[in-house]
Amino acid sequence: MDIIIFRIAAVLYLASAVFYVYYLYHTRPSTAKKGYLLLLSGFVVHTTALTVRGVTAHHFPATNLFESLSLFCWMVAGGYLLLEWRYRIPILGSFVAPLNCLGVIAATFNPQAITPLPPALKSAWLYVHAAASFLGEGAFALAFVVSFVYLLQERHIRRKRLGGLFQKLPSLSQLDDLNYKLLTLGFPFLTLGIITGAIWAQYAWGSYWSWDPKETWSLITWLIYAAILHGRMTVGWRGRRAAILSVIGFGAVLFTFLGVNLLLPGLHSYSAM
Repeated sequence: MDIIIFRIAAVLYLASAVFYVYYLYHTRPSTAKKGYLLLLSGFVVHTTALTVRGVTAHHFPATNLFESLSLFCWMVAGGYLLLEWRYRIPILGSFVAPLNCLGVIAATFNPQAITPLPPALKSAWLYVHAAASFLGEGAFALAFVVSFVYLLQERHIRRKRLGGLFQKLPSLSQLDDLNYKLLTLGFPFLTLGIITGAIWAQYAWGSYWSWDPKETWSLITWLIYAAILHGRMTVGWRGRRAAILSVIGFGAVLFTFLGVNLLLPGLHSYSAM
């Protein structure tokens, strides 16, 4: 049942992405509103799908690649809905909605059957660790989009292309400020995810840290974002440099989330089942 509901959500996300991309070329408020309402509808249906799966499986839906991608996309969609409600920058939806839709489509290509949990995952720490980690990753995904738009806007300014898309995108100062807020939101959740993961590892495997590939790349990702925030607060890293580093940071997030599970065997390899 949850798979059918998930596919309905995927169709709504796809429709939302279509409207938002159309809005990028024809900035009519009614088009953005339709995209937002479709994204909101997809999020509500997606929430139902995750709830049904959690109840059916008797665990937090983040234990294989299908569930993890699904939960990640749900976080991104929900985060953008809050972002749009707070800041009213619908043009960002033209970039977030397609990214979210691609993630949902990618999830559908992975095994979707509910399988018994490995012994290490049968813990209450799963809920805390997974929730914190995905909240951080969702914030970083939105920061990536904002940084990408910043670099796009800056390129238009440097080349003195002051018409068309330039006039539709937010100002550099607004994008830089929003990027900083998203980074400061995501970093504490990433930190909490790593700390709770270490505590969980002690209970599951008898060691807080074993330099497993997932643990190592999580630390690398944490160091990248720590460096960005430290640089902003101490030496004034802003603008283009902060945007580029934010893009690099999200690349590390994606490799930690997908690359490690698919390419590097380790204690966390069950996440790719």
